[in-house]
Amino acid sequence: MSAPHSVASGAPVRVRFAPSPTGYLHVGGARTALFNWLFARKLGGKFLLRIEDTDKARSTDESTAAIFEGLTWLGLEWDEEVVYQGGNLERHRRDAHAMLERGLAYRCFCTPAELDERRKAAESAKTAFKYDRRCDRLSKEDVERRTAAGEPSVVRFRVADGATSWPDLVHETISFPNKDIEDFVILRSDGTPIYNMAVVSDDIAMGITHVMRGDDHISNTPKQILLYEALGASLPVFAHFPMIHGLDGKKLSKRHGATAVGDYQHLGILPEAMNNFLALMGWSPGGDLEVMTRDDMIARFDTDHLLRKASVFDTKKLEWMNGQHLSRLTGDALVAAMSPSFIAAGLFADAAAVHAVQEWFATVLEDCKERARTTDQLVELARPFFPGQPLVIDAAAAAKHWADPAKSIEWLQAVRARLAAITDWTDAGIEADLKALATELGVGASPLFQTARVAVTGRGVGISITKTIFRLGRDVSLANIDSALTHLAGHSAA
Repeated sequence: MSAPHSVASGAPVRVRFAPSPTGYLHVGGARTALFNWLFARKLGGKFLLRIEDTDKARSTDESTAAIFEGLTWLGLEWDEEVVYQGGNLERHRRDAHAMLERGLAYRCFCTPAELDERRKAAESAKTAFKYDRRCDRLSKEDVERRTAAGEPSVVRFRVADGATSWPDLVHETISFPNKDIEDFVILRSDGTPIYNMAVVSDDIAMGITHVMRGDDHISNTPKQILLYEALGASLPVFAHFPMIHGLDGKKLSKRHGATAVGDYQHLGILPEAMNNFLALMGWSPGGDLEVMTRDDMIARFDTDHLLRKASVFDTKKLEWMNGQHLSRLTGDALVAAMSPSFIAAGLFADAAAVHAVQEWFATVLEDCKERARTTDQLVELARPFFPGQPLVIDAAAAAKHWADPAKSIEWLQAVRARLAAITDWTDAGIEADLKALATELGVGASPLFQTARVAVTGRGVGISITKTIFRLGRDVSLANIDSALTHLAGHSAA
């Protein structure tokens, strides 16, 4: 683990996730929260949550609730009471005025229209616009007179000469020449703080030791460092994670598909798999290790292995990883993880109904889980085993495996007769009898089994057809084959 650079030696680690409640919890934000959470858990520190709700026009209670729900689903519990940035405005103002009183900031009376005119003039001259500090040259008496008269003004921070640098845990040393940073506003004319002012004031008050966030914040960091120093506070250690891209190499957005954590919660992804997948978006545990539990990630997490290169969000890889996590679940843990999905699908009325047949349910899940990559897929694979499920024949599966209706009828009649006569009603017994039947018919076992699968389940994919027949039982299997024969007869006549 890299050593802290600015935080006092031995200071307990305190990190924060600070989303704005102006939309859903994006997977990029969830990745940032996860890295902060892993870092705190690895070092016995505190993971804090701050809702940056100062933009009252865009902040909503629904977005705040979505953030809470997403973090809770991922299991990223926070350690102290949630901080709402909007409740700290008076402190933000006090900190800004403290810099004003110490001569580290000054009042600027330039109007937006005046600034816009100068910006357009700079564009016409093909030069970069930068505030020219004209209000910093006003006399103290002039400032006091204009302020007393109620003339609107903002408060600007005075940027000193030199450069602002910091040792970043991801990018090593980053440096900005101060000449490229204009005297930036810290308080608007209505007395509300600008983002950088509010963030620094809150981080100092919360005792944040490490600021770990996306590298889209790198341009904010030199301004924030200047504010830390002006307020006489120790600098936190900074770490800026690379962006997450889609498969096309562009910043992840809605055009790439689902980008909200809540969407994946409802697309059959387990929280353990989502955390595992997000952890690899910017961090490497070393070696070829990919599938990890939360405890594995906590034990292995190390800032020395944070990656500088942008990561690619591949939904197929996420589904594969989800399948790996599904396959590792067994017994009661598998039942607990899957019960909500089966209740939502209407296959169980409630948790009590699950409990009543838990042993049978666990066996069905165990049979089906190896073929599933998402919880939704597992529900569909297990659906035929639930009593009273109608046989619904998938048209694509029928077209593929019943291409010759007359031959399919012949084979299914033979399968039905053999299943009706089997005395060894076990998975192995059914498999042996149907393989023998295939030999007698002079056909391969695979095409015969696929023909039977569509008849028994209505689908072209699933677990072993002999195990399926065994689990369904003789009566249901024969009834489904009868329905399939009726369906085929109708199509054959047509």
